Amino acid sequence: MNTRTTDQRSPSPTPTGPGPGAGQLCAPYAEAVLAHAGRDWLRLNVPGHAAAPGSDLAGFFGPRITALDFPPLLDGIDLGPDTPLDRALELAAEAWGARRTWFLTNGASQGNQIASMVAPALGRTLVVQRSVHSSVIDGLVLSGMDAVFVQPSVDPGQGIAHGVTAADVAAALERTPDAAAVYIVSPSYFGAVADVRAIADAAHAAGVPLIVDEAWGAHFGFHPGLPARALSLGADLATSSTHKLAGSLTQSAMLHLAEGPFADRLEPLVDRAFRLVQSTSASALLTASLDLARRALVTGADATGRSVGAADTVRGVVRALGRFTVVSDGFRAFPDIVGADPLRIAIDTRAGGITGHEARRRLFLDHQIMVEVATDAAIVAVIGAGSAPDTDRFVEALHALPAPLTGSAGVARGMLRLPDPGPTKLTAREAFLAPARVVAAEEAVGLISADTLAAYPPGIPNVLPGEVVTAEVVRFLQRTATAPNGHVRGALDPGVTRLRVVA
Repeated sequence: MNTRTTDQRSPSPTPTGPGPGAGQLCAPYAEAVLAHAGRDWLRLNVPGHAAAPGSDLAGFFGPRITALDFPPLLDGIDLGPDTPLDRALELAAEAWGARRTWFLTNGASQGNQIASMVAPALGRTLVVQRSVHSSVIDGLVLSGMDAVFVQPSVDPGQGIAHGVTAADVAAALERTPDAAAVYIVSPSYFGAVADVRAIADAAHAAGVPLIVDEAWGAHFGFHPGLPARALSLGADLATSSTHKLAGSLTQSAMLHLAEGPFADRLEPLVDRAFRLVQSTSASALLTASLDLARRALVTGADATGRSVGAADTVRGVVRALGRFTVVSDGFRAFPDIVGADPLRIAIDTRAGGITGHEARRRLFLDHQIMVEVATDAAIVAVIGAGSAPDTDRFVEALHALPAPLTGSAGVARGMLRLPDPGPTKLTAREAFLAPARVVAAEEAVGLISADTLAAYPPGIPNVLPGEVVTAEVVRFLQRTATAPNGHVRGALDPGVTRLRVVA
């Protein structure tokens, strides 16, 4: 039996040659849900809207949305032999080159939590990139594992963290005899691609698997102009945030397990952890969107190529006009970066005399343009694989932004550098569960944090449970909180005036 909440099984992928196999032209789960919605149902089950045509939901979103919103465990769709869900999972595994794929309806965060939860079966300590997403740290709280952190390279001018080198990972493994796995991020929030193959070789030489948070690289490998996906470079487990740039609905994602020396051990563990954290009311809409996104990626190489071309055009025009600079042009200075995601357009706004936060605010209010993220120094725009945005509109609005009288030098002087983390005194789980008290932020300096605090986006933790709070971290988080659109995930109040510390 195979259900959306229990046994999402994808067998080993079948080679399809240079083009997609015939099955990849189908979206079996999405098509089955659509056919099911087309029948005349009297719905006396959940969801409570019952697809009533006169409901507020139907009036707001349209009757098609509510008609397709089914509960899980439908006979012939989720349940039974060779179901449409089975086939959708098999096609996803084939498309990403995985032994098995799981569909996630709680985002890539769910995948990171699953990966962190299974690691204790392989060892006591996770060797993990310090600039991982906060969901990986949440996974450490859930698992109770020890962690050895590998520090990423940091661009002090931009105030952003990139990745880690294979040499640094190998050194961390050498001093961690009880290592369970290596956990890295690639690509980064700014599109920096790590040397996954070299890091995988280092992990495998130490006898442990490599887990990659590839949340921002779900589209990798589906066009020659894109970097290779992590599984093809030796990763053993990869989290894929399909909704980000691969076209599925927000909150939908995938978790991919590679065929390899750790697969037999990991597969049952991942499947059991998946059942622990997956909703028993997984959304048919989200699941169907994953099926459709996979089909669009596999069959839409030409459209993806146009998206890459559009992003390249934007970068080319920005360089030619000369007011702003392109962040990825400086990636070659960092030994941990071997490539860049072309669909992420990171613009250094300081050269144009405006902070990234102010540029984002002005683009939003004055030009109705939304970008993905802003920092003091930059904005990051993204183009989804297969999408064709009005790039001229973006470039024109960008260059219409006002330049403050202080000029670019004043903007640069006002930046706050990315803080170094404090020393680790307890595991994340020990600190999270320990008796705690709330103190003024200034009084927390020198004490052990009980919470994860992360400037958001991108959600990379600046302080972890078990780490000592530093004055530099407090200043950075408070500065982030006061910036336009700034937010600190895990903070007790919007201004980060109080912190929870271990008593």
